[in-house]
Amino acid sequence: MTWLNYGYSIPIGMKARLVRHVKVVDEYGNIIEIKMWQLPKSTQDKPHGYKYSLVYIVNGKRVIGYDNAESRGDHRHYGKAERSYRFTSLTQLTQDFYLDVEKYKRGEKL
Repeated sequence: MTWLNYGYSIPIGMKARLVRHVKVVDEYGNIIEIKMWQLPKSTQDKPHGYKYSLVYIVNGKRVIGYDNAESRGDHRHYGKAERSYRFTSLTQLTQDFYLDVEKYKRGEKL
């Protein structure tokens, strides 16, 4: 059984600790939101012990997203495309996300 926390399921009885929540509007009026939780223990689909969601929203639509929700493991979204992501650390995850946001702003292919 699970309960929803910011739209992401966390098993009942498992107290995830929010370690980072940032929501900003960039110079173009687009939204960047980062949410990261530390789980009290690793799970099969989150062996690193973290749950996360990083999104870049343009005109109300997610154009870039990194998450590990819904038991699909670590992955990222580029528009409608979804690709796996190799998680190494929260710092690297954040850097990779911001690099993709900057590429998008420059019109580069992701």
